[in-house]
Amino acid sequence: MAERYLLADVGGTNTRVGLGDAQGVDPASVQIFSNAGHADLGAILDIYLALEPGPVTAFCAGVAGPVRGGKAQLTNLDWLIDTQDLRRITGAGTVHLLNDLQAQGYALDDLAPESVIRLFPGAPAPRDSSRLVLGLGTGCNIAVAHRLAGGLFVPPSETGHSSLPHLEGDAGALIGHLAQTHYHKPLEAALSGPGLSRIFRYLTGDTLSAADIVDWHARGDIEATAALTLFSEILGTVAGNIALAHLPMGGVYLIGGTARAVAPHLAGLGFLDHFIAKGPYTPIMRDIPVFLIDDDSAALHGCARYLRQLLAAH
Repeated sequence: MAERYLLADVGGTNTRVGLGDAQGVDPASVQIFSNAGHADLGAILDIYLALEPGPVTAFCAGVAGPVRGGKAQLTNLDWLIDTQDLRRITGAGTVHLLNDLQAQGYALDDLAPESVIRLFPGAPAPRDSSRLVLGLGTGCNIAVAHRLAGGLFVPPSETGHSSLPHLEGDAGALIGHLAQTHYHKPLEAALSGPGLSRIFRYLTGDTLSAADIVDWHARGDIEATAALTLFSEILGTVAGNIALAHLPMGGVYLIGGTARAVAPHLAGLGFLDHFIAKGPYTPIMRDIPVFLIDDDSAALHGCARYLRQLLAAH
């Protein structure tokens, strides 16, 4: 039987589903489902497979939450995903769950060149250099992609729930304020779409969506610019901290809806100054390029890559 992969990218708000094989993802097969109104991932897959009938040889999903023992609890949605249930629903002999940023990391070698936009130049690096993927959307997460002899290796990560750094001034005061509702001050409390809204509400007392904040900034609104400036300071500092820990000389790759919205404005908001501000290590940090991934299906490409590597090894 010919290989037929079923692939899913399960976020906190939407789930993207598509088909693929060892050659990659079939773009025409990709559909987006709002998670609201569906009981779980299985309900979405039932709908999708009714629209795209046929045998499934392997299934892989990137999910926005930790994966343990073949199960995943989404962080920002009350869905428990179990590989045993997915095997029954899909009929696939091979079923795997990846952490969402794992899936994004596995995609890096399969993205179309035009979907990878260089934001800050950095310096040329050896092909075997590690790369860091930083996702900003409903939540936040970060993962590191390594090139090994057998292909890519991306360890699972929930870095988005590690704590925000100690900072001085307005950023420090904001982080202290966030502890009132997020006691361990996770990165995603500030570095996400909802996080940007929290920053704006902290500064103004008003509620505005992340998309509107970016739009208002572009129109010259002072309060929106202040919120985005704080967001960029924290993002630059955090991205620099994680980059210093892993030295991803192959680049830092921003991905996700919030990343796409803020990326065009980062150069004017001081992101790079905070990213490279590491004392004697500033020259090294300046050599790390920063990119934006502009491909909504990147995680599906990553899931296909993971299955291709896995099945080729057996």
